[in-house]
Amino acid sequence: MQFDKKGNNPVLAIGFLFKGLNLLTSPELRKFIIIPVLINMVLYSAALTLGYFYISDLIEQFIPGWLHWLSWVLWPLFFISFFIAGFFTFTVLANLLSAPFYGKLSAKTLTMISGESVATAEQPLPKVLVAEAKRIGYLARLALPLLILSVIPGINVIAPFLWALFGAWGMALEYMAYPLENQGVLFSEQKALVKSVRLGALSFGGLAVLGLTIPLLNIIVAPAAVIGATLYFNEIKRD
Repeated sequence: MQFDKKGNNPVLAIGFLFKGLNLLTSPELRKFIIIPVLINMVLYSAALTLGYFYISDLIEQFIPGWLHWLSWVLWPLFFISFFIAGFFTFTVLANLLSAPFYGKLSAKTLTMISGESVATAEQPLPKVLVAEAKRIGYLARLALPLLILSVIPGINVIAPFLWALFGAWGMALEYMAYPLENQGVLFSEQKALVKSVRLGALSFGGLAVLGLTIPLLNIIVAPAAVIGATLYFNEIKRD
């Protein structure tokens, strides 16, 4: 399998996420969306509660006394970095719990837009969870240097931008995985395919990250991104 180079078009990629949002109310997809939305409601409510009570104190601990005079500059940078890292963590957890439902949602979306039954290599639950764990491990290896960078005074001014780029790439891999896994494509090949349309994938993932950081909207962005990624995949795949 290959991806057509038109998949590198940011406008094309972003458009599919909006199409995914429009299809959330489709009766054919509704039963595959309800449980993931409930999972997202619980986890993001927990994230907001923890953030409200703990992130401010945590950030203050990372600003050394001799830099308190710069806290008005450093505090927003720390906050943005930890905000992105925290929400990304909760998003990965939410997607891990919702993975079996998202796989079925992607398969149903493909069937719906084609108008006929589409053969999918439906994976057993243990295999789905192992694939998700491998993806999390890969992203964790990328995130570790960013966490270290975020607590180094001076250098950490670039951390929010790197976190945003990391989040966009992580979400692109995350949501493109569902239609690819339904075709029997495993993580190593998934990564290579998404890299072949890196600019479009980053644009799609970046908009998804933006939606995930907006309270209330973040509850429905994930299933919309699964639908959108499936439409994107169907448009650019070449067997």
